[in-house]
Amino acid sequence: MNERITMDPAICHGKPCIRGLRYPVENVLEWLSSGMTIEDILADYADLEREDILAVLAFAARLAHVNRVERLAA
Repeated sequence: MNERITMDPAICHGKPCIRGLRYPVENVLEWLSSGMTIEDILADYADLEREDILAVLAFAARLAHVNRVERLAA
C-alpha cells in the first residue's frame, strides 16, 4: 500500500493519491460507493491498475480503525 498511496503537497493539495497520479483516494471511494465496479473504473481510467483500487480500499479500511465512536453533543 505504501508505494501505491502517496501524499505530495504538489499534487492535489497533498491529499492521498494513487501512485503520484492525480487520482485522489476519495474520488476512487466515491466511484465505488456510487456503484462502479473495479472493472468499470479500470475501463474508464487506463493508467490505473487493479492493485491501485485494492490499495485504496486497504487505505480506507485502515483509516476506519477506531477504538470507540462517541456521539457529538447537540
